Amino acid sequence: MDYEAVIGLEVHAELATRSKMFCGCPVVDPIESPPNTAVCPICSGMPGTLPAVNQRAVELSIRVALALNCKVHRTSIFARKNYFYPDLPKGYQISQYEYPLATEGYQNLPDGDQDRMIRIRRVHMEEDTGKLTHRTGNGQPSHSLLDLNRAGIPLLEIVTEPDFRSAHEVRTFAENLRTILRYLDVNSGDMQKGVLRIEPNVSIRLSGDTRLDTRTEIKNLNSFRALEKSIDFEIQRQFDLASQGEQVVQQTLGWDEENELVVPQRSKEEAHDYRYFPEPDLPPLVIDLSLIERVQQEMPELPQEKFSRFQDHYGLNEYDARILTQDRPVADYFEKVLHAAPSQNPKVVANWITADLFRLLNSSNLEIQDISLEPEAFASLIELVTSGEITHKTGTDLLAEIFSAGGSPEQVIEERGLRQISDPHQIEKLVNQVLDQNPDQVETYLKGKETIAKWLFGQVMRLAGGKANPQLVQELLEKQLAIEKNKPSNPTNKHDR
Repeated sequence: MDYEAVIGLEVHAELATRSKMFCGCPVVDPIESPPNTAVCPICSGMPGTLPAVNQRAVELSIRVALALNCKVHRTSIFARKNYFYPDLPKGYQISQYEYPLATEGYQNLPDGDQDRMIRIRRVHMEEDTGKLTHRTGNGQPSHSLLDLNRAGIPLLEIVTEPDFRSAHEVRTFAENLRTILRYLDVNSGDMQKGVLRIEPNVSIRLSGDTRLDTRTEIKNLNSFRALEKSIDFEIQRQFDLASQGEQVVQQTLGWDEENELVVPQRSKEEAHDYRYFPEPDLPPLVIDLSLIERVQQEMPELPQEKFSRFQDHYGLNEYDARILTQDRPVADYFEKVLHAAPSQNPKVVANWITADLFRLLNSSNLEIQDISLEPEAFASLIELVTSGEITHKTGTDLLAEIFSAGGSPEQVIEERGLRQISDPHQIEKLVNQVLDQNPDQVETYLKGKETIAKWLFGQVMRLAGGKANPQLVQELLEKQLAIEKNKPSNPTNKHDR
C-alpha cells in the first residue's frame, strides 16, 4: 500500500540572555563552566521562592515570533507543566500552554522553482531543565550526575504543524531556522552544546488520507546529519511495521549515532499527562503595543531578504548569494569590503571571500568575526591584484600572511619588493635567459612537442620569483618561440629533397 510520511517539529532554542528566565543567575557556558556554580534558590526549586520574568527574554522571543510571521498576543499566560525527572528540580517546568506568546506563523520552504509554506503552530517561552550525565563502566554501578547550571535558562519553543513529508524537507527548514536565529542574535545555533535542540515527531498514513496516525518523537539529536538520518530510519521502520500489519507504538525514541538506529526510551506522554494549570506565582504577561512596535523597528534584514538583495543589487548568482548570506557576519564582511573598494566587481570580491578567505578560516578553525584582517586591508589587497600591481599568486600568499600577522598589504609589498614585474623589456630578458639556458627543451618544442611551452612558462615565472605579469610572460614567450620556429636553421623549415 502507498504510504506517506507526516512530520512535525518541536524546536527548543535557548535565548542569548545574560541571566536566567526567572532569576538573576548568570547564563554560563555549558562546557567551560564548573557544574552547579550558576544556581540559586529560585532556579534550584527551593520552597518559598518567587520567579520574576526576564524582560530581555520576552523581547528576544517577540523578535523570533515576528521573523516567523506569527501573530504576537498582547496577553499570554505562564503555566506549570508537571512531570518528575531528576533534571527538573521543582518537579514542574514553568512554560506556556493554552495562551502562548505567539501563534499562526509560517515559513516558506524552497520546493524546486516554488515555495511551499510550512505553518508555525505556536511560539512560547519556558525555562530549560538541568543536565544529566549518565556514567557506566569499569565494573561500577551505573549512575548519573546532575548539573543545574542550565536549569532556568530562557528557552523558546517553536512548534510547527505536521507539514513535512521527508527528512530532507525537515533538514532544509531546520538549517534555515538556525540561520534566522543567528541573524537575530537570539541563539548561537551550536547544536553540539545543546543550545538548539530539534525534535521531530514522525508518523505515516495512507497517501491521500488527511487523518494523523500514531506518532513517535525522536530526541537527543545534536546535528543536522543526525536529524535527517534518524527521520529516514524512523520512516522506514514505520513503513516496515505497516507492511507487516503491525501497529506503531507512541513513544519517545533516542538516536544511536554509532549504530545509526533509533532506540526506545519511554512511552510518549499526551498533553493531559502534564496536568497543566496557570502558574500561581506569575501574573499574566501583558505586552505593550509599543514594545512590539519597537522590536519590529529594530529587526535586522533577514537571510532571505539579504539573499534576494545580493542577487538584485550586486548581480551575484544564486550560489554565491546563498553562501555569503548563510552567516550574517560573513554577509556583513562582504559588504564592508565592497564599501572599501566601491569600484570592485562584487563577483571578484565574492570569489576571494568564498575561496581564499574561507580556506584560511577553515584551516585556522576561526569564525570571520574573530579575525584581525580588516575589511579595508582585504579590499586594498584585492585592488592590488586586479590592477596588476601584484600577481594573483602573490596576492594569495600575501593574504595568508596578513591574515595571520595583520598589517597593511601595501607596507608588506614595499618592504619585500613584491610588486609585479610588468616591464616588457625586463620580461623579454627573462624569457631569452630561460630559452638560452634550456636549448634541449626548446629543440623538443620545435620538433612538435608544444606542451613544453608550459614548462618554459613556469621557468620564466620561477626566475622572476613569481612576480612577473603572467599574461605578458605568455605573450612574449609565444612571440620568441615563434621567432625560433621560423629561423632558417630550424629543421621544421627544411624542404624534402
